[in-house]
Amino acid sequence: MIWQAAGVMNRRLLLALAPLCAALPAAALAGDDKKKTGGDSYLPISSISAYTVRPGARRGVLTVECGLDIPDGPLRERANLLLPRLRAAYVQVVQIYAGGLPGGTAPDPDFIARNLQRSTDNVLGRGGARVLMGSVVVN
Repeated sequence: MIWQAAGVMNRRLLLALAPLCAALPAAALAGDDKKKTGGDSYLPISSISAYTVRPGARRGVLTVECGLDIPDGPLRERANLLLPRLRAAYVQVVQIYAGGLPGGTAPDPDFIARNLQRSTDNVLGRGGARVLMGSVVVN
C-alpha cells in the first residue's frame, strides 16, 4: 500500500514537472545568444593541470589558465578546429615545466607563456594568435 501511494505521488510529480522540463531546452538555447567573455576575437582554453613537487616532497598540482586572442577570422576558425592539438601541445608544455620545477619554487609565468606561444605558432603554422595568461597556481 505504501509503494502504491509513492508511485501515485511520483507520477503526479512527473506530470506536474513535465511542462517545466519541456521549457528547459528552449531556455538553454536562448543563452547561446549571449556574448562570450573576452570579445569576438577571444578563444578560451580550459584549465591545464600537471603534477609537480611541493616542499617536503609532497605532490602538488600546477594549474595554468589561458586563452587565445586571434583577431584574424580565418585563423580563429582554424584554431577552433585545431583546439584538441593546441590543448595537447599546452599539456605537454605544462607537464614538462611542472616536472622540472623544484619543490617550493614559484612558477615563472613568463617562461610558461613564451613556451605556450611557441607551441601555438607551431600548431597553427604561423603567427597571429596571442596567448593570454589568466593565472598560474601551484596547490
